[in-house]
Amino acid sequence: MTLPEHVRRSPSTEAAAFLEQYPDLAVADMLAPDMNGILRGKQLTPAGLRKLYSEGVRLPASIYLLDWTGRSVPPIGFGTSDGDPDWYCHPVPYTLRPVPWARRKAAQVLTSMADEHGAPHWADPRHLVARAAEPLTALGLRPVIAIEYEFYLVDRDAALSGTIRPATAPRHGWRASGTNVYGLDELDDFDDLLADVQEACSVQDIPIDTFVAEYAPGQFEVNLTHVDDPVLACDHAILLERAIKEVAKRHGVIATFMAKPLIEMTGSGLHVHVSLLDKAGRNVFAGPLDKTLNRPMSDTLRHAIGGLVQTLPEAMAIFAPNANSYRRLMPGAYAPVNTHWGGDNRTLCLRIPPSDDTGTRIEHRAAGADANPYLVTAAVLAGIHHGISNRIEPPPPCTGDAALEPGAALPSRWEEALGLFSRSEVLPRYLGELYCRCFHDCRRFEADAFHAHIDPLEYEWYLRTA
Repeated sequence: MTLPEHVRRSPSTEAAAFLEQYPDLAVADMLAPDMNGILRGKQLTPAGLRKLYSEGVRLPASIYLLDWTGRSVPPIGFGTSDGDPDWYCHPVPYTLRPVPWARRKAAQVLTSMADEHGAPHWADPRHLVARAAEPLTALGLRPVIAIEYEFYLVDRDAALSGTIRPATAPRHGWRASGTNVYGLDELDDFDDLLADVQEACSVQDIPIDTFVAEYAPGQFEVNLTHVDDPVLACDHAILLERAIKEVAKRHGVIATFMAKPLIEMTGSGLHVHVSLLDKAGRNVFAGPLDKTLNRPMSDTLRHAIGGLVQTLPEAMAIFAPNANSYRRLMPGAYAPVNTHWGGDNRTLCLRIPPSDDTGTRIEHRAAGADANPYLVTAAVLAGIHHGISNRIEPPPPCTGDAALEPGAALPSRWEEALGLFSRSEVLPRYLGELYCRCFHDCRRFEADAFHAHIDPLEYEWYLRTA
């Protein structure tokens, strides 16, 4: 990626150079991704932006440890429990960019949190990815990551009245009702919106590659190009999600990354493509041709898959982080229900797409689009290193419909996934025992609050008959 001149300068001069380039700037959004992948922060004036770059701007560290609704979680011992102390937010150098969808002259910048000595906060998702990548780096291996998202465009007015349905095409008012996967008409129907997303990504240096119409009406997929920095790949993903949502607002529709907004339609996934390069730039996943899969496959790739297969059950609380997430995980919906792996087969949890030696990679398909890309990527890197370092052999590959083949099932309910996560043995070594405890307790707090709510279906089924 070629960075613009104001980014190539030192952090101490970046804000000054940016404000010189944009003298009429009104505000800058300071962004910090929380545990859920929700961006939190402050809106800064130009003076505040200068302060961010010169000394940092303080925020309570508890912003990383909130539930989905933004509530503090008392059981974890942070937030109100410890007085909610401030830490310093510092800018991520390459992310200060204009905000093209704003109604006034605005910018945005990602931040990371550190103490007064510069040590990163243990719950900062950006730090967790870097921490999970360190063992691979110690082996002389560099992860190459590309993330792809699926999302829905839904009708805003219908949603306000409590009904979720695909958005109408602005050009002719047509509302798609059936699957037309990879249909070009569906892309053309929302061409103005998608063009504005593309323009926003160009302005913000977010390297998108392709858009496709997905397997349900109103559903689309967008792919990011690969980069050899896993933290940067996640930065691209979180900023892409924001750009899509904000541009959609300007077009009068809602872009949702819920895993399953429409129960009768396919869910939305977050797929992570990953390969590993050695110090000479060679892809260590490439190897002799595997005749069963018709793929180049090294021992390193096989062991990486073995580690991912082994860690999938304990990591599902990260890949499927809320109550709605588990509605996506059902047979026949291009979402995994077990730990099967193999070749060019989209029913699998771990797919090895067609490629030459340089592009040999794993496509990790377990996570929903609602998952935090930083935590997903950290868990994927943890599983890969665990498999390589312990030379874990995977089970035989699956060549048919994975949902119909016997194999280790993924947890299909939130409670089950949280129980497996609470007993995890691998992830705490990469993410930290404290973080894993807090993640579990935050999710458990949210699950308890969700299940304390009475659904209308309960009255319909049980009010008169119980």
